[in-house]
Amino acid sequence: MTISSTDPVAICSLPDSDPRSAVEALRHRAPVMDADAAHLVELARVFGNAPFTPLEEARRGMGADRAGFARLIARFREVPELRAAVEAGPSGQYWTKTILPLERRGVLDSVVENRVVPPASVGLYPGPTCMFRCHFCVRVTGARYEASELTPGNERLAAVIDGMPTDDPDALYVSGGLEPLTNPGLGELVSRASDRGLRITMYSNAFALTGTTLNRQPGLWDLGAVRVSLYGLDDQEYEDTTGKAKAFTRVRDNLRRFQALRSERDSTVRLGLNYLILPGRADRLPALVDYIADLDSAAPDRPVDFLTLRQDYSGRDDGMLPEDERSRLQEELHRFAALAAERTPHLNIDYGYALHGLMSGVDAVLPRITPETMRPTAHLQAAAQVDIRGDVYLYREAGFPDLAGADRYIAGRVGPDAGLVDVVSDFVTSERRVVPRPGDEYFMDGYDQVVTARLNQIESDLAAGWGADRGFLR
Repeated sequence: MTISSTDPVAICSLPDSDPRSAVEALRHRAPVMDADAAHLVELARVFGNAPFTPLEEARRGMGADRAGFARLIARFREVPELRAAVEAGPSGQYWTKTILPLERRGVLDSVVENRVVPPASVGLYPGPTCMFRCHFCVRVTGARYEASELTPGNERLAAVIDGMPTDDPDALYVSGGLEPLTNPGLGELVSRASDRGLRITMYSNAFALTGTTLNRQPGLWDLGAVRVSLYGLDDQEYEDTTGKAKAFTRVRDNLRRFQALRSERDSTVRLGLNYLILPGRADRLPALVDYIADLDSAAPDRPVDFLTLRQDYSGRDDGMLPEDERSRLQEELHRFAALAAERTPHLNIDYGYALHGLMSGVDAVLPRITPETMRPTAHLQAAAQVDIRGDVYLYREAGFPDLAGADRYIAGRVGPDAGLVDVVSDFVTSERRVVPRPGDEYFMDGYDQVVTARLNQIESDLAAGWGADRGFLR
């Protein structure tokens, strides 16, 4: 069914929409009853803006009894435009990018039901060290893996690759932890995965993405995508953030060369950039467009494929921006979108959960998981991270050597006698629990926070007796 983006029902969760028009439109569509129309629009607005709302909270907010609320949920499902309104809402990316894909695969049910399944997402952390020392990174200064750990470590990671299911070719990524390109055996691991039909995305700072590295590790051309984190738009910004002089120039030159080489080779590797908007730097977004346009000029037939923009919320306990900063950022984002459409028309831009909402005109609020709301059993069925020691981490930001407290979040270790699924099985069936301590929430990245918020919502719904309808959208 094709749903028009101007349909008043399909856009009813947006802040500038007219809910009265949506209610009137619903009243003319069978099988919706007149008495239910206003409540159905209200439901779309609630879950299009606050996707992790427990059903009991939504029911009480609407003043409905249980029987009436169950009837509303059933009627909601009969109107595809209402579902479209939730997915198109200010918080729609939580639904479309994370929640619903996991629901379709049954991943969240496997966590809630304590079933053993292979992790839906597996991160390999092969880097023994990193050349940067970013001020926001949790890495312990000087901490690294020993050179003697590389060979056995790569053998462990190879075994993880060999044991990966191949039903989802994008389930495996390479990141850190530390910088993946500092591992001289990375290319061989990438080729091994490619031979099994797996498309690895590598997260990198690209400082070592040189012609020499590419010549020594030709397997890197078997990557599905290279996703490069940018730490500034000139040498001074890079040095202020990473502590490395002239790093901006080197990374830019590496990427220009990579652009030209992948064009010459007619390589299918996609190139993308991650850019974190640090406080006070929203006005640098036009310079980001200049940067990408410059990279495109190195290979006009193979422009940069994608960009992810994120806002730095670190240090903001409530996850909110001050009003003046919020308004300025919203204005700059719209300016950026227009400029990017003009100068980099082929660029796919992902504004992420919160910035998408901000551009829609609502407060950018992220789930704020605290030690009190962390799940002691975590969610290994949804995501696992493996470093070169074979240690399997429960959360993505815990996989750093010598990081205080992170060892408590190691589920087990892969090795000759234990594959990744064995580690998951031992952790899940033993019902082992990790009691969170203050500060442990920083071991979680945005994905971990969203998955945790969704699981907490589901368990709240189940406890309240909403088993058949838990989580609202499935």
